[in-house]
Amino acid sequence: MKWALLLIGAIAQAHADVWRFAVIGDTPYSDYERAELPKMLEAIADSQVEFVAHIGDIKSGKDRCDDNLFADRHGVFNASRVPFVFVPGDNEWSDCDRVSNGSYAPVERLNKLRRLFWRDGFSLGQKKLRLERQPSNYPEHARFRLGPVLFVTLNLPGGNNNWGMTGQPSLEFMDRNPVVIDWLKENFALARRDKVAGIVLLFQADPGFTHFNQGFAHQGYRDFLEQLRHEASQFTGQVIAVHGDSHISRIDHPLRDKQGRPMSNFVRVETFGYPIMGWTRGVIDTESPALFRFETHPWPPKQP
Repeated sequence: MKWALLLIGAIAQAHADVWRFAVIGDTPYSDYERAELPKMLEAIADSQVEFVAHIGDIKSGKDRCDDNLFADRHGVFNASRVPFVFVPGDNEWSDCDRVSNGSYAPVERLNKLRRLFWRDGFSLGQKKLRLERQPSNYPEHARFRLGPVLFVTLNLPGGNNNWGMTGQPSLEFMDRNPVVIDWLKENFALARRDKVAGIVLLFQADPGFTHFNQGFAHQGYRDFLEQLRHEASQFTGQVIAVHGDSHISRIDHPLRDKQGRPMSNFVRVETFGYPIMGWTRGVIDTESPALFRFETHPWPPKQP
């Protein structure tokens, strides 16, 4: 397969040694958050980040998955002054079969998202970021480079990864899960081959690190976490997993190796989520031994 790394234009020039990006998720869930989101995106753009990523759940789990809601969110995201990368969450596709959501077929809603949000090789936003998409029927899977770091998006939704309500996995899960694992493996291989300093994984679900470490992994996330642990153990750089789902803003080291020891090169960054609105800024600094540092910004900002 062609190994192509796509850089962010002028912002990834060789002389630069600091880059900034922002992550948000689980928003907007209310009329208030919908009104505040454009203001927050303006503040994010003013903070001089190279892009912002929304890692899923663009509406409340009780709201309908209608076309007009999708179009509204697309308009907000596309109005961002900096490139905007969107990763799907369960609220906008895998949970859409709920009566309160409109009793939609989840895969039909996911395909609607694909046609609207991931229809070409670019991000959303007034400024576009060129993306390399996985050559398959999963255009939501993409990668791009920012300085010495590879960013990778994955369709890994909350709700047990759309496993289903029985002991047997859903057909959709059985189709998608191998594609997700292949994309994870391929990008770690690429990161090792090109000796990048770090890799950032962007996905929606809280995959249950604690239960996995204790040997009680959730069925829908077991394969992913086993592969992630293996890949992180074989990678000399830093690994960042950005997710939402639990609505708890936190930065920690939740993944342990097979001997139960924390993996020092692995950091989990969870975004703010309803009812607490906010964003997290990541800073890549090649002069720092940790490479990354993160700053949390509740919204609206506190007055001095």
